[in-house]
Amino acid sequence: MRDRGRAPHRLWLAALLLLASLPAQAAIDANTLGARHDAGGDTITFRVHSSRATRIEVWLYKTAAGAQEKVRYVLSKDSATNVWSKTVSVSTLQNSYGITGTVYYGYRAWGPNWPYSSTWTKGSGTGFISDVDASGNRFNPNKLLIDPYAREISHDPISPACADGTLYASGAAHRHKDSAACAPKGIVLADDTTSTGSKPTRAFRDEVIYEVHLRGLTMNDTALPAAIRGTYAGAAQKAGYLADLGITAVEFLPLQETQNDQNDTDPASADGDNYWGYMTLNWFAPDRRYSSDKSAGGPTREFKAMVKAFHDAGIKVYVDAVYNHTGEGGPWGGSDGLTVYNILSWRGLDNPTYYSLTADRQYPWDNTGVGGNYNTRHPVAQDLIVDSLAYWRDELGVDGFRFDLASVLGNTCQHGCFDFDKMDAGNALNRIVAELSPRPDNGGAGIDLIAEPWAIGGNSYQVGGFPWKWAEWNGIYRDQVRKKQNKLGSATVTTGTLATRFAGSSDLYGDDGRQPWHSVNFLVAHDGFTLNDLYAYNEKDNDQPWPYGPSDGGEDHNNSWDQGGDPVAQRQAARTGLALLMLSAGVPMITGGDEALRTQFGNNNPYNLDSPANWLYWTRDSHEANHETFTRRLLAFRNAHPALRPAQFYSGADNNGNVMEQLRWFKPDGQQADGAYFSNASNHAIAWRIDGSEFGDPASAIYVAYNGWSGLVNFTLPWPGNGRSWYRVTDTAAWNEGPDAVRLPGAEDPIGGEWTVYGLQGRSLLVLITR
Repeated sequence: MRDRGRAPHRLWLAALLLLASLPAQAAIDANTLGARHDAGGDTITFRVHSSRATRIEVWLYKTAAGAQEKVRYVLSKDSATNVWSKTVSVSTLQNSYGITGTVYYGYRAWGPNWPYSSTWTKGSGTGFISDVDASGNRFNPNKLLIDPYAREISHDPISPACADGTLYASGAAHRHKDSAACAPKGIVLADDTTSTGSKPTRAFRDEVIYEVHLRGLTMNDTALPAAIRGTYAGAAQKAGYLADLGITAVEFLPLQETQNDQNDTDPASADGDNYWGYMTLNWFAPDRRYSSDKSAGGPTREFKAMVKAFHDAGIKVYVDAVYNHTGEGGPWGGSDGLTVYNILSWRGLDNPTYYSLTADRQYPWDNTGVGGNYNTRHPVAQDLIVDSLAYWRDELGVDGFRFDLASVLGNTCQHGCFDFDKMDAGNALNRIVAELSPRPDNGGAGIDLIAEPWAIGGNSYQVGGFPWKWAEWNGIYRDQVRKKQNKLGSATVTTGTLATRFAGSSDLYGDDGRQPWHSVNFLVAHDGFTLNDLYAYNEKDNDQPWPYGPSDGGEDHNNSWDQGGDPVAQRQAARTGLALLMLSAGVPMITGGDEALRTQFGNNNPYNLDSPANWLYWTRDSHEANHETFTRRLLAFRNAHPALRPAQFYSGADNNGNVMEQLRWFKPDGQQADGAYFSNASNHAIAWRIDGSEFGDPASAIYVAYNGWSGLVNFTLPWPGNGRSWYRVTDTAAWNEGPDAVRLPGAEDPIGGEWTVYGLQGRSLLVLITR
């Protein structure tokens, strides 16, 4: 739990001391794990870690699937590092075994629960003792294993030619099934020299994030050649559009390999689809499905070319990374819950190292709800996290990461418990900070780190509770702004609470040395309603027929409202919500298509819908076009005014010891808001004035008024500055629909000076500047 009693400067100092106290770590990827060519390309060395295996073999193949191995080699173990390795000659592979093109490979491993026997053959039970032993080992040599460090993998475990998922399972009915013919293989890649361009070095506080599914971004775009729709190459074509919109960072849903080749537009198979991709099969390999070039090395080259396109447009590329669980999943059968597990990679190499288990080592410990925790406390499991992040940063050009269910990375217990502790030097969160060089506060080289600061159960809900240098999805911002907009009369959110959110959530981030920009503010994300649907549906509607459903799950308490079914009011509410987001201190995030009021037709959990209804669409009716223009101009306004992007909270003193009045809060009558006004739950209108001169802002002052009431409220305007007047940038009220809802710079509407009374419609927001 957060300690709110400490002074902010003491927590900040504690964070600095924590980083200084972290133990010295080995170099990133010190063991050069995976399959690597030597400098001349004459040999390949295979290296894999396992502390518990008693024998590991690498099996090499000429083709990815449907054929027998060409050769197998026994690996040797270095007892000091627990790294198993074998170096093979490329010429021998070519001349003796006919492997003249791409080299495909996988591992077979034996251990205490299934010791090696020289009489073992594929598909036999020779040597078998148990599916799992008292130490949690789950070795099974009948399962060909993906190298955790493979740079690409060949295909998904399940395909039309290999539709039987039980090939990968343990348990009495499945343990003897040999998976090799169907199993994904690692691909031995030579180094790739494709450029990723020059990385933007902007300070994180200056970003506007666009969260989007890579395939969904362009699958519906008929302006692109069909061959590149839904691919890295297709996404690259959107860099110019997003830059023109005002987006500075694109955040893609998971792009690391997952089972998704079976996704299609067939309603009969929708239940098994994995559109979002939160079930990772390998943390190094860019997903082949998103590449128009699926040859060996093609996904890597095409991904890097896409990154370069975004970099050339000045846009950072973030990737949603899933290190809390894996695509191997949890138990899925067997009356005892012990035996039937998928064995695809980590589980078959060293189960207790890579997974958090119960105290008796028989079951997964689960704070994810989708198969059990990855063992983020173990140093070797942490190595894999750090090494793969460094690979995506250095080799693939990625600028930052959003970490799914990131509280699991703060776990301080390997087995038998879960305990998040941000101050623990040994957790994965602090190791990532120590080794991967987060971006400096004012910009420069480094990576941006964004946490989804919750998981399931225990003390995993940690909004505001992450260590120094970590930004967070601010779920409290989302929930409280939604309630204030949509739950008038049924949910209590005071104006004081709103003021705290709009000013950067100092209650969450100001007590430990972090700043407003550590709050990633959002109203919607991929997981839930779109911006349009938040104001157009009272409840989720996930049981629709294809292509809008069916989807199971989804949050029941969305704080949504259909505005009485009035489409004009719905569009007004969307403008107001977007404006509140862009005018709040912190880093705003929108979801792909929000700029054009994209709908998911009320489905708030379309994780399984790889369908036209879930892809962005690129035609616009007049209302969608107007909202896109509203978004573009609003983002441009934010970008033009540094006072909206403060490096520190709106407080402090100047060099003469005078209190800065960077921001003042006002009641509608023009008087400054006080504690009594802020705490009164009956108040639903608030205004604030930001002194732009403190930030070198082109506007000497910015005034924002929000009317949360259903009816009109008169706001008395404050002092605009000597010789200056107030000019209207936007009013989100219903009367101001159209392409010019946000005025262009220099064309703002004159309103008046101090004491001018402005009538603001219900559920609307007003923005004024001075000149």
